[in-house]
Amino acid sequence: MAISRVFTLLLLLFTVFNLSHSLYEDQVGLMDWHQQYIGKVKQAVFQTQKAGRKRVIVATEENVVASLDLRRGEIFWRKVLGAKDAVDEIALALGKYVITLSSEGSVLRAWNLPDGLLVWESILTGSESSKSLLVVPETLKVGKDSVILVYSCGSLHAVSSIDGEVIWSKDLAAEGILVQQLIYNDENDLVYAVGFDGESKFHLYQINAKNGELLKHNSAAYPGGFSGEMLLVTNDRLVTLDSSRATVVAVEIREEKIVFEPTQVSDLLQDVSGTAILLPAKLAGIFAVKVNAVILFVKVTNDGKLELVDKLDHTVAVSDALSFSEGQQAFALVQHEGSKIDLTIKLNNDWSSNLLKESINMDQDRGVVQKMFINNYIRTDRSYGFRALLVMEDHSLLLVQQGEIVWSREDSLASVVDVTTSELPIEKDGVSVAKVEHSLFEWLQGHLLKLKGTLMLATPDDIVAIQKMRLQSSEKSKMTRDHNGFRKLLIVLTRAGKVFALHTGDGRIIWSQLLHALRKSGSCESPSGLKLLHWQVPHHHAMDENPSLLVTGRCGVTSDSPGVLSIIDAYSGKEVKSFGSIHSILQVIPLPYTDSKERRLHLVIDDVKRGHLYPQTPEAVEIFKSEFTNIYWYSVEENNGILRGHAVKSNCVLDVADEYCFETRDLWSVVFPSETEKIITTVTRKLNEVVHTQAKVIADEDVMFKYISKNLLFVATVSPKATGEIGSVTPEESCLVVYLIDTITGRILHRMTHHGSQGPVHAVLSENWVVYHYFNLRAHRYEMSVIEIYDQSRADNKDVLKLVFGKHNLTSPVSSYSRPDVVTKSQSYFFTHSVKTIAVTSTAKGITSRQLLVGTIGDQVLALDKRFLDPRRSINPTAAEKEEGIIPLTDSLPILPQSYVTHALKVENLRGIEVIPAKLESTTLIFAYGVDLFFTRLAPSRTYDSLTEDFSYALLLITIVALVVAIFVTWILSERKELQEKWR
Repeated sequence: MAISRVFTLLLLLFTVFNLSHSLYEDQVGLMDWHQQYIGKVKQAVFQTQKAGRKRVIVATEENVVASLDLRRGEIFWRKVLGAKDAVDEIALALGKYVITLSSEGSVLRAWNLPDGLLVWESILTGSESSKSLLVVPETLKVGKDSVILVYSCGSLHAVSSIDGEVIWSKDLAAEGILVQQLIYNDENDLVYAVGFDGESKFHLYQINAKNGELLKHNSAAYPGGFSGEMLLVTNDRLVTLDSSRATVVAVEIREEKIVFEPTQVSDLLQDVSGTAILLPAKLAGIFAVKVNAVILFVKVTNDGKLELVDKLDHTVAVSDALSFSEGQQAFALVQHEGSKIDLTIKLNNDWSSNLLKESINMDQDRGVVQKMFINNYIRTDRSYGFRALLVMEDHSLLLVQQGEIVWSREDSLASVVDVTTSELPIEKDGVSVAKVEHSLFEWLQGHLLKLKGTLMLATPDDIVAIQKMRLQSSEKSKMTRDHNGFRKLLIVLTRAGKVFALHTGDGRIIWSQLLHALRKSGSCESPSGLKLLHWQVPHHHAMDENPSLLVTGRCGVTSDSPGVLSIIDAYSGKEVKSFGSIHSILQVIPLPYTDSKERRLHLVIDDVKRGHLYPQTPEAVEIFKSEFTNIYWYSVEENNGILRGHAVKSNCVLDVADEYCFETRDLWSVVFPSETEKIITTVTRKLNEVVHTQAKVIADEDVMFKYISKNLLFVATVSPKATGEIGSVTPEESCLVVYLIDTITGRILHRMTHHGSQGPVHAVLSENWVVYHYFNLRAHRYEMSVIEIYDQSRADNKDVLKLVFGKHNLTSPVSSYSRPDVVTKSQSYFFTHSVKTIAVTSTAKGITSRQLLVGTIGDQVLALDKRFLDPRRSINPTAAEKEEGIIPLTDSLPILPQSYVTHALKVENLRGIEVIPAKLESTTLIFAYGVDLFFTRLAPSRTYDSLTEDFSYALLLITIVALVVAIFVTWILSERKELQEKWR
């Protein structure tokens, strides 16, 4: 009886402990982290006039409208608009609404200033696309409605700021002009629309702002023509450039006529000549014009003459004018002086004196200031102070006040273009006694707190301490490798050309580097990052060398623009070597060869199909030439509908000898008929994917051999008419065709047609299968299809006796030139979601079952078991198939709420999912990026090879002690009972 009571008590304790461990509130952030960003700011409006939270409203290049706290830079609220809903203008109305004009001026919205809720939305229509202009007059009213003036889609609209109703609309496109500026005159409620007719005629329309009536129309021709840009300098004067951009034309608007005052740029400054560009800064009485590397500040006098005020270096940034006192306006200039920037505030009417001048220390890795917005405040001594919001070259955002950086935001991380990983350094031996004692004390203290939490004895302070201890775990954030491979460096490349290293433990930035070769402030125009690749990965014995990465970029927007290569240290971010303004970069092929310094060879293909070898060393050339016959690659010409296979031919024949340049030759080509097919998607396997076994055991102990080839390419084509939006064609006009092609020979291994289907197609290729997502026009639903390909040439290897006596062909070499005997299995399923991207889990040995990672239209990541996409599923599977794990066939794929990897979080504007295998076979690391970043760990088959992090060692210790005590007590009771029986 005593023994049974003891074990009953132990069972009860286990039950209570298990119930307590089913709570997950204190486990938030243990294995994942989520970071929110907004992107590069292009417009900003300050709201600091009323009492309450002071904020700045921004619109960014990532189509985000956000409200930021002026004190700390944190996001109060943000709204991420669609990919085709770019914000054109923002403004404040009535002190409580944020007005945004987006989608090329066709959508006008009002957001509630405190919380960002949508108040109203108005769709503006017109006859043709045009420049978008937004004016919010403070005094203009029609009845009781305050009016917003919008020029978009070729029409001028007056919209109520209360409910978004269009009060009146005037079509100006019918008049044949392109409006460049709207000028509102609050004295007589008139609005002036000025613009050009073609290239030589200037037009002025005078319109009643209350009813849209056209009152007057003036026009004048200028023989030199116009370039198209225009700036408003005063209420009656504008400036523009002639068609040659060598003359500044001042336009004066008088009551009855339009007067032109041309001035040659060379007359403003004798030593300056070249093409002029008007800077978009909105100043009063002054404008800025850039000529070559010089910025000229020009004043328009009362008689319409142009007078040079100052000339500055081209790296200067200029803000718009700010009205800060009655009748006074100021603007700001920023100049770079070494490691500092000089911020100067000047009055519009007094260039010679400075209202404020400050010098601020600035990190050189941020580049130059590209945009600036200023705001004023009243100091305690009742004088005026100024703060400046700076948008840097690396897309970061800073607030500067009183000579200091108040806060900064790394919003370049909202535009990640490529991701790779790097292992952390190995932990060195030798730890001090004090560190061991400190770690032991923390360990005991932590487990004591965990024990109190398990026994439900923890106070609120203890719960906070437990959460803080877990979130800031020293093991989680250490800068050394762990035996499970969870701690790594995530190396990300952004569109600005800046490289970041993020720690997978907590997402903090370890280092960042804006590549010098990709700086617009240098000689690189329109810089952009392209690709991240591993350059050097030293083995464990090379402890004195750090791994390095190859970063590729481009200086320009076209494929023939000059390329940039940079090699950076993965641990420090230091730029080791840079190749600037080299040949164009069309494709980068990492080769499976390394030199004696463990640097990986790369072949860079330019726009004329020449190959350039890196690293450029004699040893690399020798290795490359010895492997000439084993180097193949392919290219895709989507516009022409052609796939081509290539190989190396010989060294380039150039005027200047280049032993690292190689001519290429075409091996094969696949031409798709342009009348019926257009390439929309191509997908290949990941180079580092590991396949555990080629054999797949199926029902009845049969074996099928997977067709495993790294040269397999998935291609999807659609009818040319079906390349538009979903539903733009009928099912009879649309057809989706998919191919599996060998990229060495160009041989088509499999072809399948989906009639009445349309893209976009998102696909993932892994092992011997491909899964792709598309839209079925006939069923009006999205579908997912799977194709598995098997190698029939190895079917004879099923005989065990042949395996025993060595009469098999498992070790025979595999060649793409031998015609494969393949068989495919396929199946299609309905899927309820639209998809943005698809990836697949990957583990160290490839043993763990795989899951599909689906980036949904809701910007979340869904984990879908690959077994649901097994083409062998049937309605009534046999007993052997059930034993194998075949799931009964259904027409739709199930979506469980628990399957969302991102939980309730969103990765706004989700663009990609990167999968990184951990050393622990059961676990894979997942990194999703868009405007936000999200990282987590996933175990597709659960953690069968390790204990979970929340495993209670204290509970295990208590259990062992309880069992020892129970054994001792039962032994005593047993001895006592035996003694009593002997005395009877």
